[in-house]
Amino acid sequence: MAVLGLDRAVAALAPVLACNSRMSAESATSKASVVANPASTLFMGRREGISACFTVLTLSLSGASLSAVLEADDDVELLEKVKKDRKKRLERQGVISSSTKETGYLQELVYRLSKVGRAIENNDFSSASAVLGPSSEADWVQNVNFAFTKLTSSHEEKSEADAFKSSLANLISSVDKHDMESSKLAFVSSASAFEKWVELTGLLGLLKGL
Repeated sequence: MAVLGLDRAVAALAPVLACNSRMSAESATSKASVVANPASTLFMGRREGISACFTVLTLSLSGASLSAVLEADDDVELLEKVKKDRKKRLERQGVISSSTKETGYLQELVYRLSKVGRAIENNDFSSASAVLGPSSEADWVQNVNFAFTKLTSSHEEKSEADAFKSSLANLISSVDKHDMESSKLAFVSSASAFEKWVELTGLLGLLKGL
């Protein structure tokens, strides 16, 4: 900020220095021609020079003042944004800290997805089906949905949560049908949506295995 202020001062004073040079030149010219010109002409010339310098200086200072005001407004807006972001962050941390049960549900989801991924890779649909359960109405799935509801706050987070739920339903159905290709695609979609949601909600450092 000090550097910016110095720059403004230099910019504001530059016209004054130019005017001083102009007045010095005019003074020299006036002295050279004082014999040939009336005294009133010399006085008018100096007065016009001073007037011009004053006008330039006033405009320069006005411009510098306007820039300072605009910059101050920007600083206030930035400070308000920082305060709001910090408040949101603290509120989110408070919600996460009081959601031990919900983070436990999500940690269980990480373990289940890991087991399902290995089972699909080994073409072991029986093991994958045993981990996932018969449908998206399984208790563990309902617990995960409850955790999503409590910990989701933004539209972007909700979008990823919905994408995960849809992909998980497809995964359960594909595994039940022993459809290898569909199972792989649904697994990747589920894992990707869940990881994005975890990153958005700030839970990345709290869940193991991601």
